[in-house]
Amino acid sequence: MTRFPALGQLGFVLPAERAVRAQAYEAGGTTGSRGRAWRSSSAGPNASVTQNLGTIRTRARGAVRNDPWAKKAIAGLVANAIGTGIVPHPMHPDLEVRTALKELWSDWVPEADADGLLDFYGLQTLAARSLFTDGEVLNRTRPRRPERGLCVPLQVQLFEADHLPANLNQMLPNGGEIVSGVEFDRDGDRVAYHLHRRHPGEIGRATTQAGTVRVPATEIQHVFEPVRPGAVRGCSALATVLLRLHTLDSFDDAVLVRQEVANLFAGFITRPAPTGSRLDPLTNQPADMDVDGTPLTSMEPGSLQELLPGEEVQFAEPPGAGTDYGPFMRQQLMAAAASVGLPYEVLTGDLRDVSDRALRVILGEFRRQLEQLQWNVFIHQYCRPVWAAWTDAVALSGVLPMPNYYRDRRLYQRVRWVPQGWPYINPLQDVQAQRIAIRAGLASRSATILAQGEDPETTDAEYAADFERADRLGLVFDSDPRMRDSAGNVTDNQEQTNDES
Repeated sequence: MTRFPALGQLGFVLPAERAVRAQAYEAGGTTGSRGRAWRSSSAGPNASVTQNLGTIRTRARGAVRNDPWAKKAIAGLVANAIGTGIVPHPMHPDLEVRTALKELWSDWVPEADADGLLDFYGLQTLAARSLFTDGEVLNRTRPRRPERGLCVPLQVQLFEADHLPANLNQMLPNGGEIVSGVEFDRDGDRVAYHLHRRHPGEIGRATTQAGTVRVPATEIQHVFEPVRPGAVRGCSALATVLLRLHTLDSFDDAVLVRQEVANLFAGFITRPAPTGSRLDPLTNQPADMDVDGTPLTSMEPGSLQELLPGEEVQFAEPPGAGTDYGPFMRQQLMAAAASVGLPYEVLTGDLRDVSDRALRVILGEFRRQLEQLQWNVFIHQYCRPVWAAWTDAVALSGVLPMPNYYRDRRLYQRVRWVPQGWPYINPLQDVQAQRIAIRAGLASRSATILAQGEDPETTDAEYAADFERADRLGLVFDSDPRMRDSAGNVTDNQEQTNDES
């Protein structure tokens, strides 16, 4: 209780008591050597990012170009998040419509890139690489004229985040505002993006188009992972580890240079103080001297060195990297891997002392994190809007007959995006577990096939075609459950077929 109850009822708190309350959590303490020196920013979700966004982005790109660990981290994240591509599976209730949409999508995938360099799944890879490296990426859906001859008059184009100026902030007369290049209306909805016509960092491009152009938000997919409510821009996945990687690279390079210099000296020849001319012990001629007057003696494999009286050879003993070099580098790389959400084993390929069970736990946690990003960020912000724009373009162009599209638009836009399946850790055990789950009714064949990144309808069609072809050619395989049981023995169906033949 306070010593002044009357003042306490009025809300008055003594400074000493206020300090005690503030330090109820050690993290909130501002006294003592540790608490007093702890400084942290109270900037908002955008001010904390946009002030140094360009610097972080350029340093992250530089690290990916020059630091092997940064390059491997980004490559590992992209390969596991995208793989060969995240594929759409239409969910329209009509089988014929689903089949037609799948076939048309397959035809459009190679034509998707407005720059003509990649297919749509290649664009996914490029977008994911920019997402992890830069923290964000922009995609624009571009309707095309029919005379271009595209199967669907639509293409998509990726832009780096540099096209969106982080320093463009202003209030608008209509009550809206522009925050870091993104325009919001008075209700707080995104309505437009103000993009540079040219990449600000390009050299040799025309400077007459250096300004920005207003692009409706309906044409732009801004892909980034918001880490705080109200965030408008994204930050690189390497942001928290860039300084550590830069320092670690300098340390590792210094150790390498020290070893290189130390190993240049094979040995040293010591002799008494000279009383006459200094002769080369090999040629008995005056020794060659360097700029400092030090005699230079070359050595070759298998050579025998003749020494003058009083001379002796002392072999160099270059220092090693140190007994703590390996553990130190391992600890630093573990911190770097944790910072980007990548297991140390995946980042480095170091599987020493890692058992099969431990690897399952490690990869299971990693895959859960990536699936969170796949579904909550990449599929929602990038894949889903592209599919919606694509189905609109299909309906408007009349490529497929969709007389009821505007009434049943949601049916056509219902889609399940399926990432590439995770590889088996132990194929025999994993397949057996899937088989048991299906037979026990805990999982369906469709769900199991989708988990492997495949289309159940396509798989079943291929299965039926294989059976039909085998029957037509009189072939019997162990994989045919109609003819062989799980042990490979002949079933009653096979015996009946043989009797009939």
